[in-house]
Amino acid sequence: MALGSMIAPAADTDDRVADVLRLRREITRMQRRRSDLPLIPVPSALEPILPEGGLQVGTAYSLSPSPGLIGALLAGASRTGAWCAAIGMPTLGVEALAGHGVELDRLLLVPAPGARWLAVVSALSEVIPLIAVRPSSAVREAELSRLHARLRDRGCTLLVVSPAAWPQSEGSIRVHDPHWQGLGDGWGALEECEVTVTAHTRRSPMPQSVRVRLPGAHGTIEPVSPAAPRLVPLPSVREDRRPSSPPEARRSAEARQLLAVAG
Repeated sequence: MALGSMIAPAADTDDRVADVLRLRREITRMQRRRSDLPLIPVPSALEPILPEGGLQVGTAYSLSPSPGLIGALLAGASRTGAWCAAIGMPTLGVEALAGHGVELDRLLLVPAPGARWLAVVSALSEVIPLIAVRPSSAVREAELSRLHARLRDRGCTLLVVSPAAWPQSEGSIRVHDPHWQGLGDGWGALEECEVTVTAHTRRSPMPQSVRVRLPGAHGTIEPVSPAAPRLVPLPSVREDRRPSSPPEARRSAEARQLLAVAG
């Protein structure tokens, strides 16, 4: 009995060591010092509102808590073959992310990191170029400075999902003025939503906005074409086509009127 109780923990330890070694090999395979991309690409519908048409590498952005916006930004990087991660968002729908174009085999989800969310972000920034996180607690200034130094060193871009602005961020990307379509008077289903996306960054002195469908009819982000100006019909002007009276006829008529008055 004593011998069996000693062998079982040893076997468990061997399994854990094997798991750690396997994870280390995977991290080594994925690891890189900096991102190979000068910019993190975004969907074409969002390019006009961002300087140089993409997200700056090694920085952080504040995001609205919009699943559609998160999915659209992750999809921009995922389409290039980059790995992405979503941390602290247990209700984020995987099917919706796939609909936006996120490659699920290159997506890492950490739904509930708890109070150690910052440590998870720091660790994953070593190997993943784009991370979306919803913080569950405040960050001390010293921890924030260390995190941003790591982002710059590793070339990782952080999307901080929070209603409040994230300190030391490159900028903010916000969704507002939503308008859903597809519902009638007691019938129909939600099909697509038009929203305004506004970006305010250090490199752009004025906020830039664009109207998009998020999601569109096919689940992805789509630009909204500007409405054509409404043409208002003008009242028709009819030309008076009656022949004008000759001067002699007008003078005769005036003379007859004078004689009638004198008589």
